[in-house]
Amino acid sequence: MAQEGRNIIDEQVVVGEEKGFVRLATLNRPRQLNVISSQVVLKLAEYLETWEKDDKTKLILIKGAGRAFSAGGDLKMFYDGRESKDSCLEVVYRMYWLCYHIHTYKKTQVSLVNGISMGGGASLMVPMKFSVVTEKTVFATPEASIGFHTDCGFSYIHSRLPGHLGEFLALTGARLSGKELVAIGMATHFVPSAKLADLEERLVGLDSGDKDVVRSTIEEFSEKVNLDKDSILNKQSIIDECFSKASVKQIIQAFEAEGSKEGNEWITPVIKGLKRSSPTGLKITLRSIREGRKQTLGDCLKKEFRITVNILRSTISPDVYEGIRALTIDKDNSPKWNPATLDEVAEEKVNLVFEPLEGDIELHIPETEENRWGGKYETSGCA
Repeated sequence: MAQEGRNIIDEQVVVGEEKGFVRLATLNRPRQLNVISSQVVLKLAEYLETWEKDDKTKLILIKGAGRAFSAGGDLKMFYDGRESKDSCLEVVYRMYWLCYHIHTYKKTQVSLVNGISMGGGASLMVPMKFSVVTEKTVFATPEASIGFHTDCGFSYIHSRLPGHLGEFLALTGARLSGKELVAIGMATHFVPSAKLADLEERLVGLDSGDKDVVRSTIEEFSEKVNLDKDSILNKQSIIDECFSKASVKQIIQAFEAEGSKEGNEWITPVIKGLKRSSPTGLKITLRSIREGRKQTLGDCLKKEFRITVNILRSTISPDVYEGIRALTIDKDNSPKWNPATLDEVAEEKVNLVFEPLEGDIELHIPETEENRWGGKYETSGCA
């Protein structure tokens, strides 16, 4: 093990530190908003396995350097691999495998989220025993808009939110503030950013991972949450009415009808965003969230892994690469979707991305405690 307080990795995409009984992982790609690359996934998985097995480790903290916690997956990495089949299979496998272990981790984890937490990046926040957010926290799952889908366990998480809020967040990519995250249970505590460093110092000084001790420590710094009157969470009845419809097309029609009513002007820009989004991405995402309500965590992750592989293979559409191009490569924000409309996205085509993959290219979730850290990429059919 490394000496106390000393950096314990060679590459600095994730900085791991040992401080007494506490282990601190810092996502350290601030200029890239701490997006998740293959090296980030590899290092985080190594740390979490080592620390869970280490009797001296009692508490895990994770945070991001700079103004972001994590903006999600490294889109450029996916785009650069578009011409080579399964070029990102390893990082995708490792990420979903890591998601399972974060959800089921045996020791107390605290995420300190003082900035952007989006997409796959938020999978390092929401499942933690304690997730601390601030007034600077911004959350969203905007993947459908670029031809992707709500991934990294969020078909499980979103499908368990109140009413049909999960469908709304997944399809629209709507942003939530730190206070809103606490209000719906996707974060546990709201702490003003000015107090975050002091909270971290107190947590690092603890010699206990006892949940009650950690909770009471955080509560010394946290504040009660009061939602703004314009919060999207105060629009739940409209969201439930519209986003409970059977199809994306029906959802948009119902939402447009609500938007025409006085006082519902907030709907107009959301509708515009939906209509700019990938039709294929929207249909896949809605089905995945709906299926998630009846699936276990493991089933959701296996399903999302299949969807991700098929989307990156352009099995039914190349939209994800066109979405990434328009957003981050050429930055023209004018994607040309294929198919171009919801009506052109046939259900039998959508079915294909949910089908089991060939051979043994599947995500392996550990089935016993003895094999808890088994099923790694190296021993899978993907390697």
